[in-house]
Amino acid sequence: MDRRFFLKAVPMAGIAGSLKTDKSMLADLSARPPVNDRAYNLDLLLRICRPVIENLSKGKLVAHMPTEVAPHYSKPVQKVTYLEAFGRTLAGLAPWLELGPDNTMEGSKRIEMLGLTRKALAQAVDPASPDFMNFTHKYDSQPLVDGAFLAHGLLRAPEQLWEQSSGRTKQQIIDGLKGLRSIKAFNNNWVLFAAMIEIALLQFDGGWDRKPVDIAIEKIMAWYKGDSMYGDGANFHYDYYNSFVIQPMLVDILKVLVNKNEGSKEQYELALKRMQRYGAILERQISPEATFPVVGRSMPYRNAAFQALTQLALAEKLPAELQPAQVRCALTAVNKRIFESAGTFDKNGWLQIGFCGHQPEIADVYTSTGSLYLCTTGFLDLGLPGHHPYWSGPAAAWTAQRAWKGLPVDKDHAIDI
Repeated sequence: MDRRFFLKAVPMAGIAGSLKTDKSMLADLSARPPVNDRAYNLDLLLRICRPVIENLSKGKLVAHMPTEVAPHYSKPVQKVTYLEAFGRTLAGLAPWLELGPDNTMEGSKRIEMLGLTRKALAQAVDPASPDFMNFTHKYDSQPLVDGAFLAHGLLRAPEQLWEQSSGRTKQQIIDGLKGLRSIKAFNNNWVLFAAMIEIALLQFDGGWDRKPVDIAIEKIMAWYKGDSMYGDGANFHYDYYNSFVIQPMLVDILKVLVNKNEGSKEQYELALKRMQRYGAILERQISPEATFPVVGRSMPYRNAAFQALTQLALAEKLPAELQPAQVRCALTAVNKRIFESAGTFDKNGWLQIGFCGHQPEIADVYTSTGSLYLCTTGFLDLGLPGHHPYWSGPAAAWTAQRAWKGLPVDKDHAIDI
């Protein structure tokens, strides 16, 4: 199995037709001082993740993590926010961890974080731990969501996290995931959370139940609205849930089914083609100034709005019209706009509620400190090695930069599948 558990990609095509590299733009880009985008993004990801992983590895997460909540917050925060923080952090950090140890400077950071994350995972599922997390419906339905993100993280790092866990920890993970079966999924994107739990149990031979998986796939496919967009339930929502949850989880669920000879390769390829179109749309939404529309629910998830695009990059499945380097440059610029804003982090390094700084009023009633760590899924591309063309290629302008400079840009078009 490929370490990112995706099929190996065919070579990506360059930008076709009239979209030739303009000499003046190329000269402008080459004149800039070299910037190590990978080092910047990795340092930022580790800055975000470290408070969660380091405290949890010592059994100190409950003791030290703040519990900021949105105005009119509606959940028992102490019963849900810690699994939110860890499950979501793991979902984004896992691909980089899956690269494994090596003798580079980056590798030394990875060795340290692997050790801490393995300890954190053991603490989270051990009933004797002060940081043992809630995997039941006793207090609220929220654990189904974040147990699914944790499961997604394990799928993204099967060799370095799952296989390196002790037999005791593996069984406790399985017990925790099975405990989430007591929570009924709502008739919207939540059906994918129930399905992701079962897919992890299938992947790790924990005894899966096929029914929630089939239900989720049937419903999501029925909610397809066209031109890459799925409804969140029967209705369409103009927000980023196609990236926060729907397309990344759907594609990965279908991929595991194919790998396990339990699903349709044609259905996986259809969902992937739709996701590629959605990735192209996401890239076109990044302005020349590296901003993007602030619209819909859950904007405190910040750059998780681009999870679908970073997952395509990780899988080496970017749409043919996107050069890897232009995606890297666009996402790096977005991250700088978001995370360099004053108020994003508190004095102890924890994320604060907001989109671009500290903005509690932008939050939904279900948002707490733990919720914010879904932003780590905007860094899935770090699961590609540093020598990969995505990271090593020269800087390239993204679509909106080219368009607003009057440079050649291919016309856009919808898909009809």
